[in-house]
Amino acid sequence: MLKKITIGHNNRGSSAGWFLDKVVIDDMGNKEVYEFPVNRWFAMDEDDGKIQRDILVGSLQPMGIVYNVQVMTGNVRGAGTNSKMHMVMHGSKGLKNSGKVFLEGGAFERGLIDIFNVEICELLSPLSRVTIGHDNGAVGAGWYCEKVVIYCPFTGVEQTFPCGMWLDEDEGDGLIERELYEMVSLRQKKQKKYPWSLWIWTSDVKGAGTDAQVFLQIYGENGKSDEIKLENNSDSFEQGQVDKFMIEMPDIGRLLKLRIWHEKRHPFAGWHLAKVTLLKTLTMEKYSFECGRWLDVNEDDNEIVRELPATGAYRVTICTGNVSGSGTDASVFLNIIGDLGDTGERLMIMSKNNVNKFEKGNHDEFLIEAVSLGQVRRVRVGHDGRGGGCGWFLDKVMVREEGQPETMAVEFPCFRWLDHNEDDGQIVRELVPAGDGLRLFNVSYHIAIKTGNVNGASSDSRVFVKLYGEKGDTNKVILAVSDNDLGNYFETGRTDIFTIETFDIGQVNRLLIGHTNEGLRAGWFLDSVQISVPVHGMQYMFPSHRWLCKDNADGKVEIEIYPSEILDIEQLINYEVTVVTGDVRAGGTNANVFCQIYGDEGKTEVLTLKSRSNNFERGTTEIFKIEAQDVGKIYKVRIYHDGKGIGDGWFLEIVHIKRLMMAMVQVEVKKEEIKKDKKKDKKKKKKEEEEEVEIVEELQEVVMTYTFPCNRWLARDEEDGEIVVELLSEDNEELEMNSYEVHVFTGTMWGAGTDANVYINIYGEIGDTGERRLKKSNHLNKFEKGQEDIFNITAVDLGVLKKLRIRHDNSQASPGWFLDRLEIVDNKDDTTYFFPCKRWLAIDEDDGQLARELVPVDEAFMKKGDDDDEEESEATLGLEQKAMSTTYTISIKTGDKKYAGTDANVFMILYGTKDDTGNTSTHTALCL
Repeated sequence: MLKKITIGHNNRGSSAGWFLDKVVIDDMGNKEVYEFPVNRWFAMDEDDGKIQRDILVGSLQPMGIVYNVQVMTGNVRGAGTNSKMHMVMHGSKGLKNSGKVFLEGGAFERGLIDIFNVEICELLSPLSRVTIGHDNGAVGAGWYCEKVVIYCPFTGVEQTFPCGMWLDEDEGDGLIERELYEMVSLRQKKQKKYPWSLWIWTSDVKGAGTDAQVFLQIYGENGKSDEIKLENNSDSFEQGQVDKFMIEMPDIGRLLKLRIWHEKRHPFAGWHLAKVTLLKTLTMEKYSFECGRWLDVNEDDNEIVRELPATGAYRVTICTGNVSGSGTDASVFLNIIGDLGDTGERLMIMSKNNVNKFEKGNHDEFLIEAVSLGQVRRVRVGHDGRGGGCGWFLDKVMVREEGQPETMAVEFPCFRWLDHNEDDGQIVRELVPAGDGLRLFNVSYHIAIKTGNVNGASSDSRVFVKLYGEKGDTNKVILAVSDNDLGNYFETGRTDIFTIETFDIGQVNRLLIGHTNEGLRAGWFLDSVQISVPVHGMQYMFPSHRWLCKDNADGKVEIEIYPSEILDIEQLINYEVTVVTGDVRAGGTNANVFCQIYGDEGKTEVLTLKSRSNNFERGTTEIFKIEAQDVGKIYKVRIYHDGKGIGDGWFLEIVHIKRLMMAMVQVEVKKEEIKKDKKKDKKKKKKEEEEEVEIVEELQEVVMTYTFPCNRWLARDEEDGEIVVELLSEDNEELEMNSYEVHVFTGTMWGAGTDANVYINIYGEIGDTGERRLKKSNHLNKFEKGQEDIFNITAVDLGVLKKLRIRHDNSQASPGWFLDRLEIVDNKDDTTYFFPCKRWLAIDEDDGQLARELVPVDEAFMKKGDDDDEEESEATLGLEQKAMSTTYTISIKTGDKKYAGTDANVFMILYGTKDDTGNTSTHTALCL
């Protein structure tokens, strides 16, 4: 009994394309007639480009399971061929095979990989072996095959079949067909995808057809498909026409809804869609989605997106801010995300209450048709960044189900710019419901994209990514603004770094990356992608090494890649730092502002507070999201500026720092209903039943807020002239501010003094002062030969002093400095600490170092040094200091590329679990 046939042609002749309606086979011996409906093109320039098909008896759709086949020609002389290639895939037990499949359209050139999608009716994966060969029918027919890689989406198995041999009558054993066997160690298991048949029915009404590109996305009980681009080589979506497609999807369970749309908004792109039908080939599950509506800007409700079936609607209010230039003429889109799915990105076209949308101070209302999303959790909102003055200041978005009162709306605050030139430069934001610490709940994914270093590798097109994780996936995100501000992105041999902020998708499983194929040079050679997620402490490596180009390789402009390696990196947490600049005359600053956070478990690195906006203007409140080390309970913050720019003086009012922590929270739980005595007064009958509430404690993630009042100037010409300040948290009862008198003694030998800038960091058992410049001395000319200079440093009490680090920047004509000693007086308890040095800080003296770490010694040691032999005293001091410190030998190797060397001053900071070394200028490398 016949089950299927394989039919095709050899694509020879001037008009090889063929449209086959059906095949009828009369088995005369068994008196059986078999009908194989086809109704498809067999042509490389029509439909799906196939010239060979498997067809099931009685099937409405000739299809089966698609195998992705990559054939790699070796990189040896004469390896390529123009012969006609074929292959046979053999099942696991060798009982079933694909039959001879011709690999049409491949180049089979030296060193190239040709990619084919082979469609057959049998599930053969995992394969036992592969037969590959050619017809020897061309001049120079011999071919060197490196390997064959076959991936079956249905099983998720990718197998590699090495060859590394000639298929040539004149080479080796003379065979032109070989059996290849799998190298099992290279087998990869990827996500399973199932084959579906898709029919699109365009209505038979006047003007129903469209030339626009059509997309759809399918939602099921267990998730959703990717956005699917419906394209083939034929003229699709014509009036009264049925178009058939083959698609693959992961197992998303029972289908719930389908979203379908097209991308064109010009007057002749309108489309009248009758219905959509989906058939799961392996189980024959069939789903229909009735539409019968226009997707047209000039018809019906002017929408070009339909959800089938649509069981409800959401009313959305978008509130534009009331600041200067806050409105936008760009195209705004919005995606509502709930427990049961999302609406997809919808263009906000028809405002219900304003003709001119998104103007300063506007509240624009929109109606979005969608199936029920359950509890609304997030809103993703953005614009396309097009047009002059497209920047937009968004106050908030409010979402409620249609028919519900306004009081039931869920509010999603923003109060930020969506502007390439303001804030963080992003034009898409993901908002969470109103609450505390709004920016703490999103995770930052830092994406470093390396363009290949091959000829013509750069692209003018817009690149997009989509991340897939164990907890969900992101939308497709256009990478518009880089963190490293290279300007012209995706240039040959360069790495561009972008940040995506979105909900926590868990461990990243795979990545979709591609480009929009726009521009004069759209083709792009993608070398690799690296994704760092500091909040998870993980880094993912995605090698690519391939073209994304319509005219190169397999013609794809987007690919799905899997991580080759997952590395552990330092795990950080999110902090939200709010800085309020005082509303006083000239209170703002143009200087660069920095802060450092101290807690009971350590300190962060120095953090830069900066965005693309004009920061720290008079009377402003600015919020910065920062990823940094977990320091535990915060007790102090140091904040300062570098004094650069005109009008650098700054009046700082207050600083707030927020972070997420796990804590025990009291919650109310309904215990039981207690019925009261029915004999009570009749007036109290309505209160006969009451719920008793029990208070229990649960471990929950909560937002901790630390407040640091300041209300002072950080300016050289105001108050004490300091531009650095340490602040204690408002609720701190244990620590207090303290001042330290620093006495610096310069040596008495010739040339001991320095005009360089000197910096000091004092360490105690409770933190450190941070690096401070020693500016205001009791002498106008500081650090002269034999001189004692006295400075005052104000800081949070350090407890018992443990060490200090002192250095100079090697500036001015004669920077070398012989430092005899330091004495530090703790003004709180009038204790003096002695820090002997007796060494040069100079590149041409001693060991060439510009920085010294000094430890305190007893006063008796200092007196002993005066009485005893000086050399013996210095030797004893050196041994004591060495015993309390660690020496690191650093080897620096400069690359051997042209112009690789540098005349600049190189510096290095080593970070450890306890502390860092500070800025160490490597003027004299020890081991080169």
